[in-house]
Amino acid sequence: MRIKRVWIYKNTRPVVRVTGSHQRSCLFGAISLDGRRQLFRQYDWFDEDTFLDYLKQIHRKFPRCYLFLDKARQHHKSEKVKRYFHDHKDTLIPVWMPTASPEFMVLETCWQLSKDALLVMTYYPSFGDLKRRIQHYFRTKRFHLDMRKYLTEGVSA
Repeated sequence: MRIKRVWIYKNTRPVVRVTGSHQRSCLFGAISLDGRRQLFRQYDWFDEDTFLDYLKQIHRKFPRCYLFLDKARQHHKSEKVKRYFHDHKDTLIPVWMPTASPEFMVLETCWQLSKDALLVMTYYPSFGDLKRRIQHYFRTKRFHLDMRKYLTEGVSA
């Protein structure tokens, strides 16, 4: 858990209201190697079908690419996803990152920045408001992160 500093009145404790809802939203993201182009999409659920839909969108935006992926079951074990990778093996190449290695994943930085920007000390009256804010944030925010830095961090020449 990260502790955030906020301005409050002396001798008071900050209170963050929550809706108590168990609704969810799933985000997928991709950033080009140089960090200039990105593609984020929001879904109601994370399964092989939503990931496959997102994979097809990536393939349209980045026709020839390497995909650096974690080993989430929906990426790594799905027969539909494996078939799609096999059918497009010349233009879409998955690179499976080591398990429990967020330091190599540029998107982990994006997720942390977005959580800080969207969730810290912020109240949304409804889940729909939160989803709209997330959609607007990822449509307008440019992260300008260089993926090469993440892939070569700690590698000596």
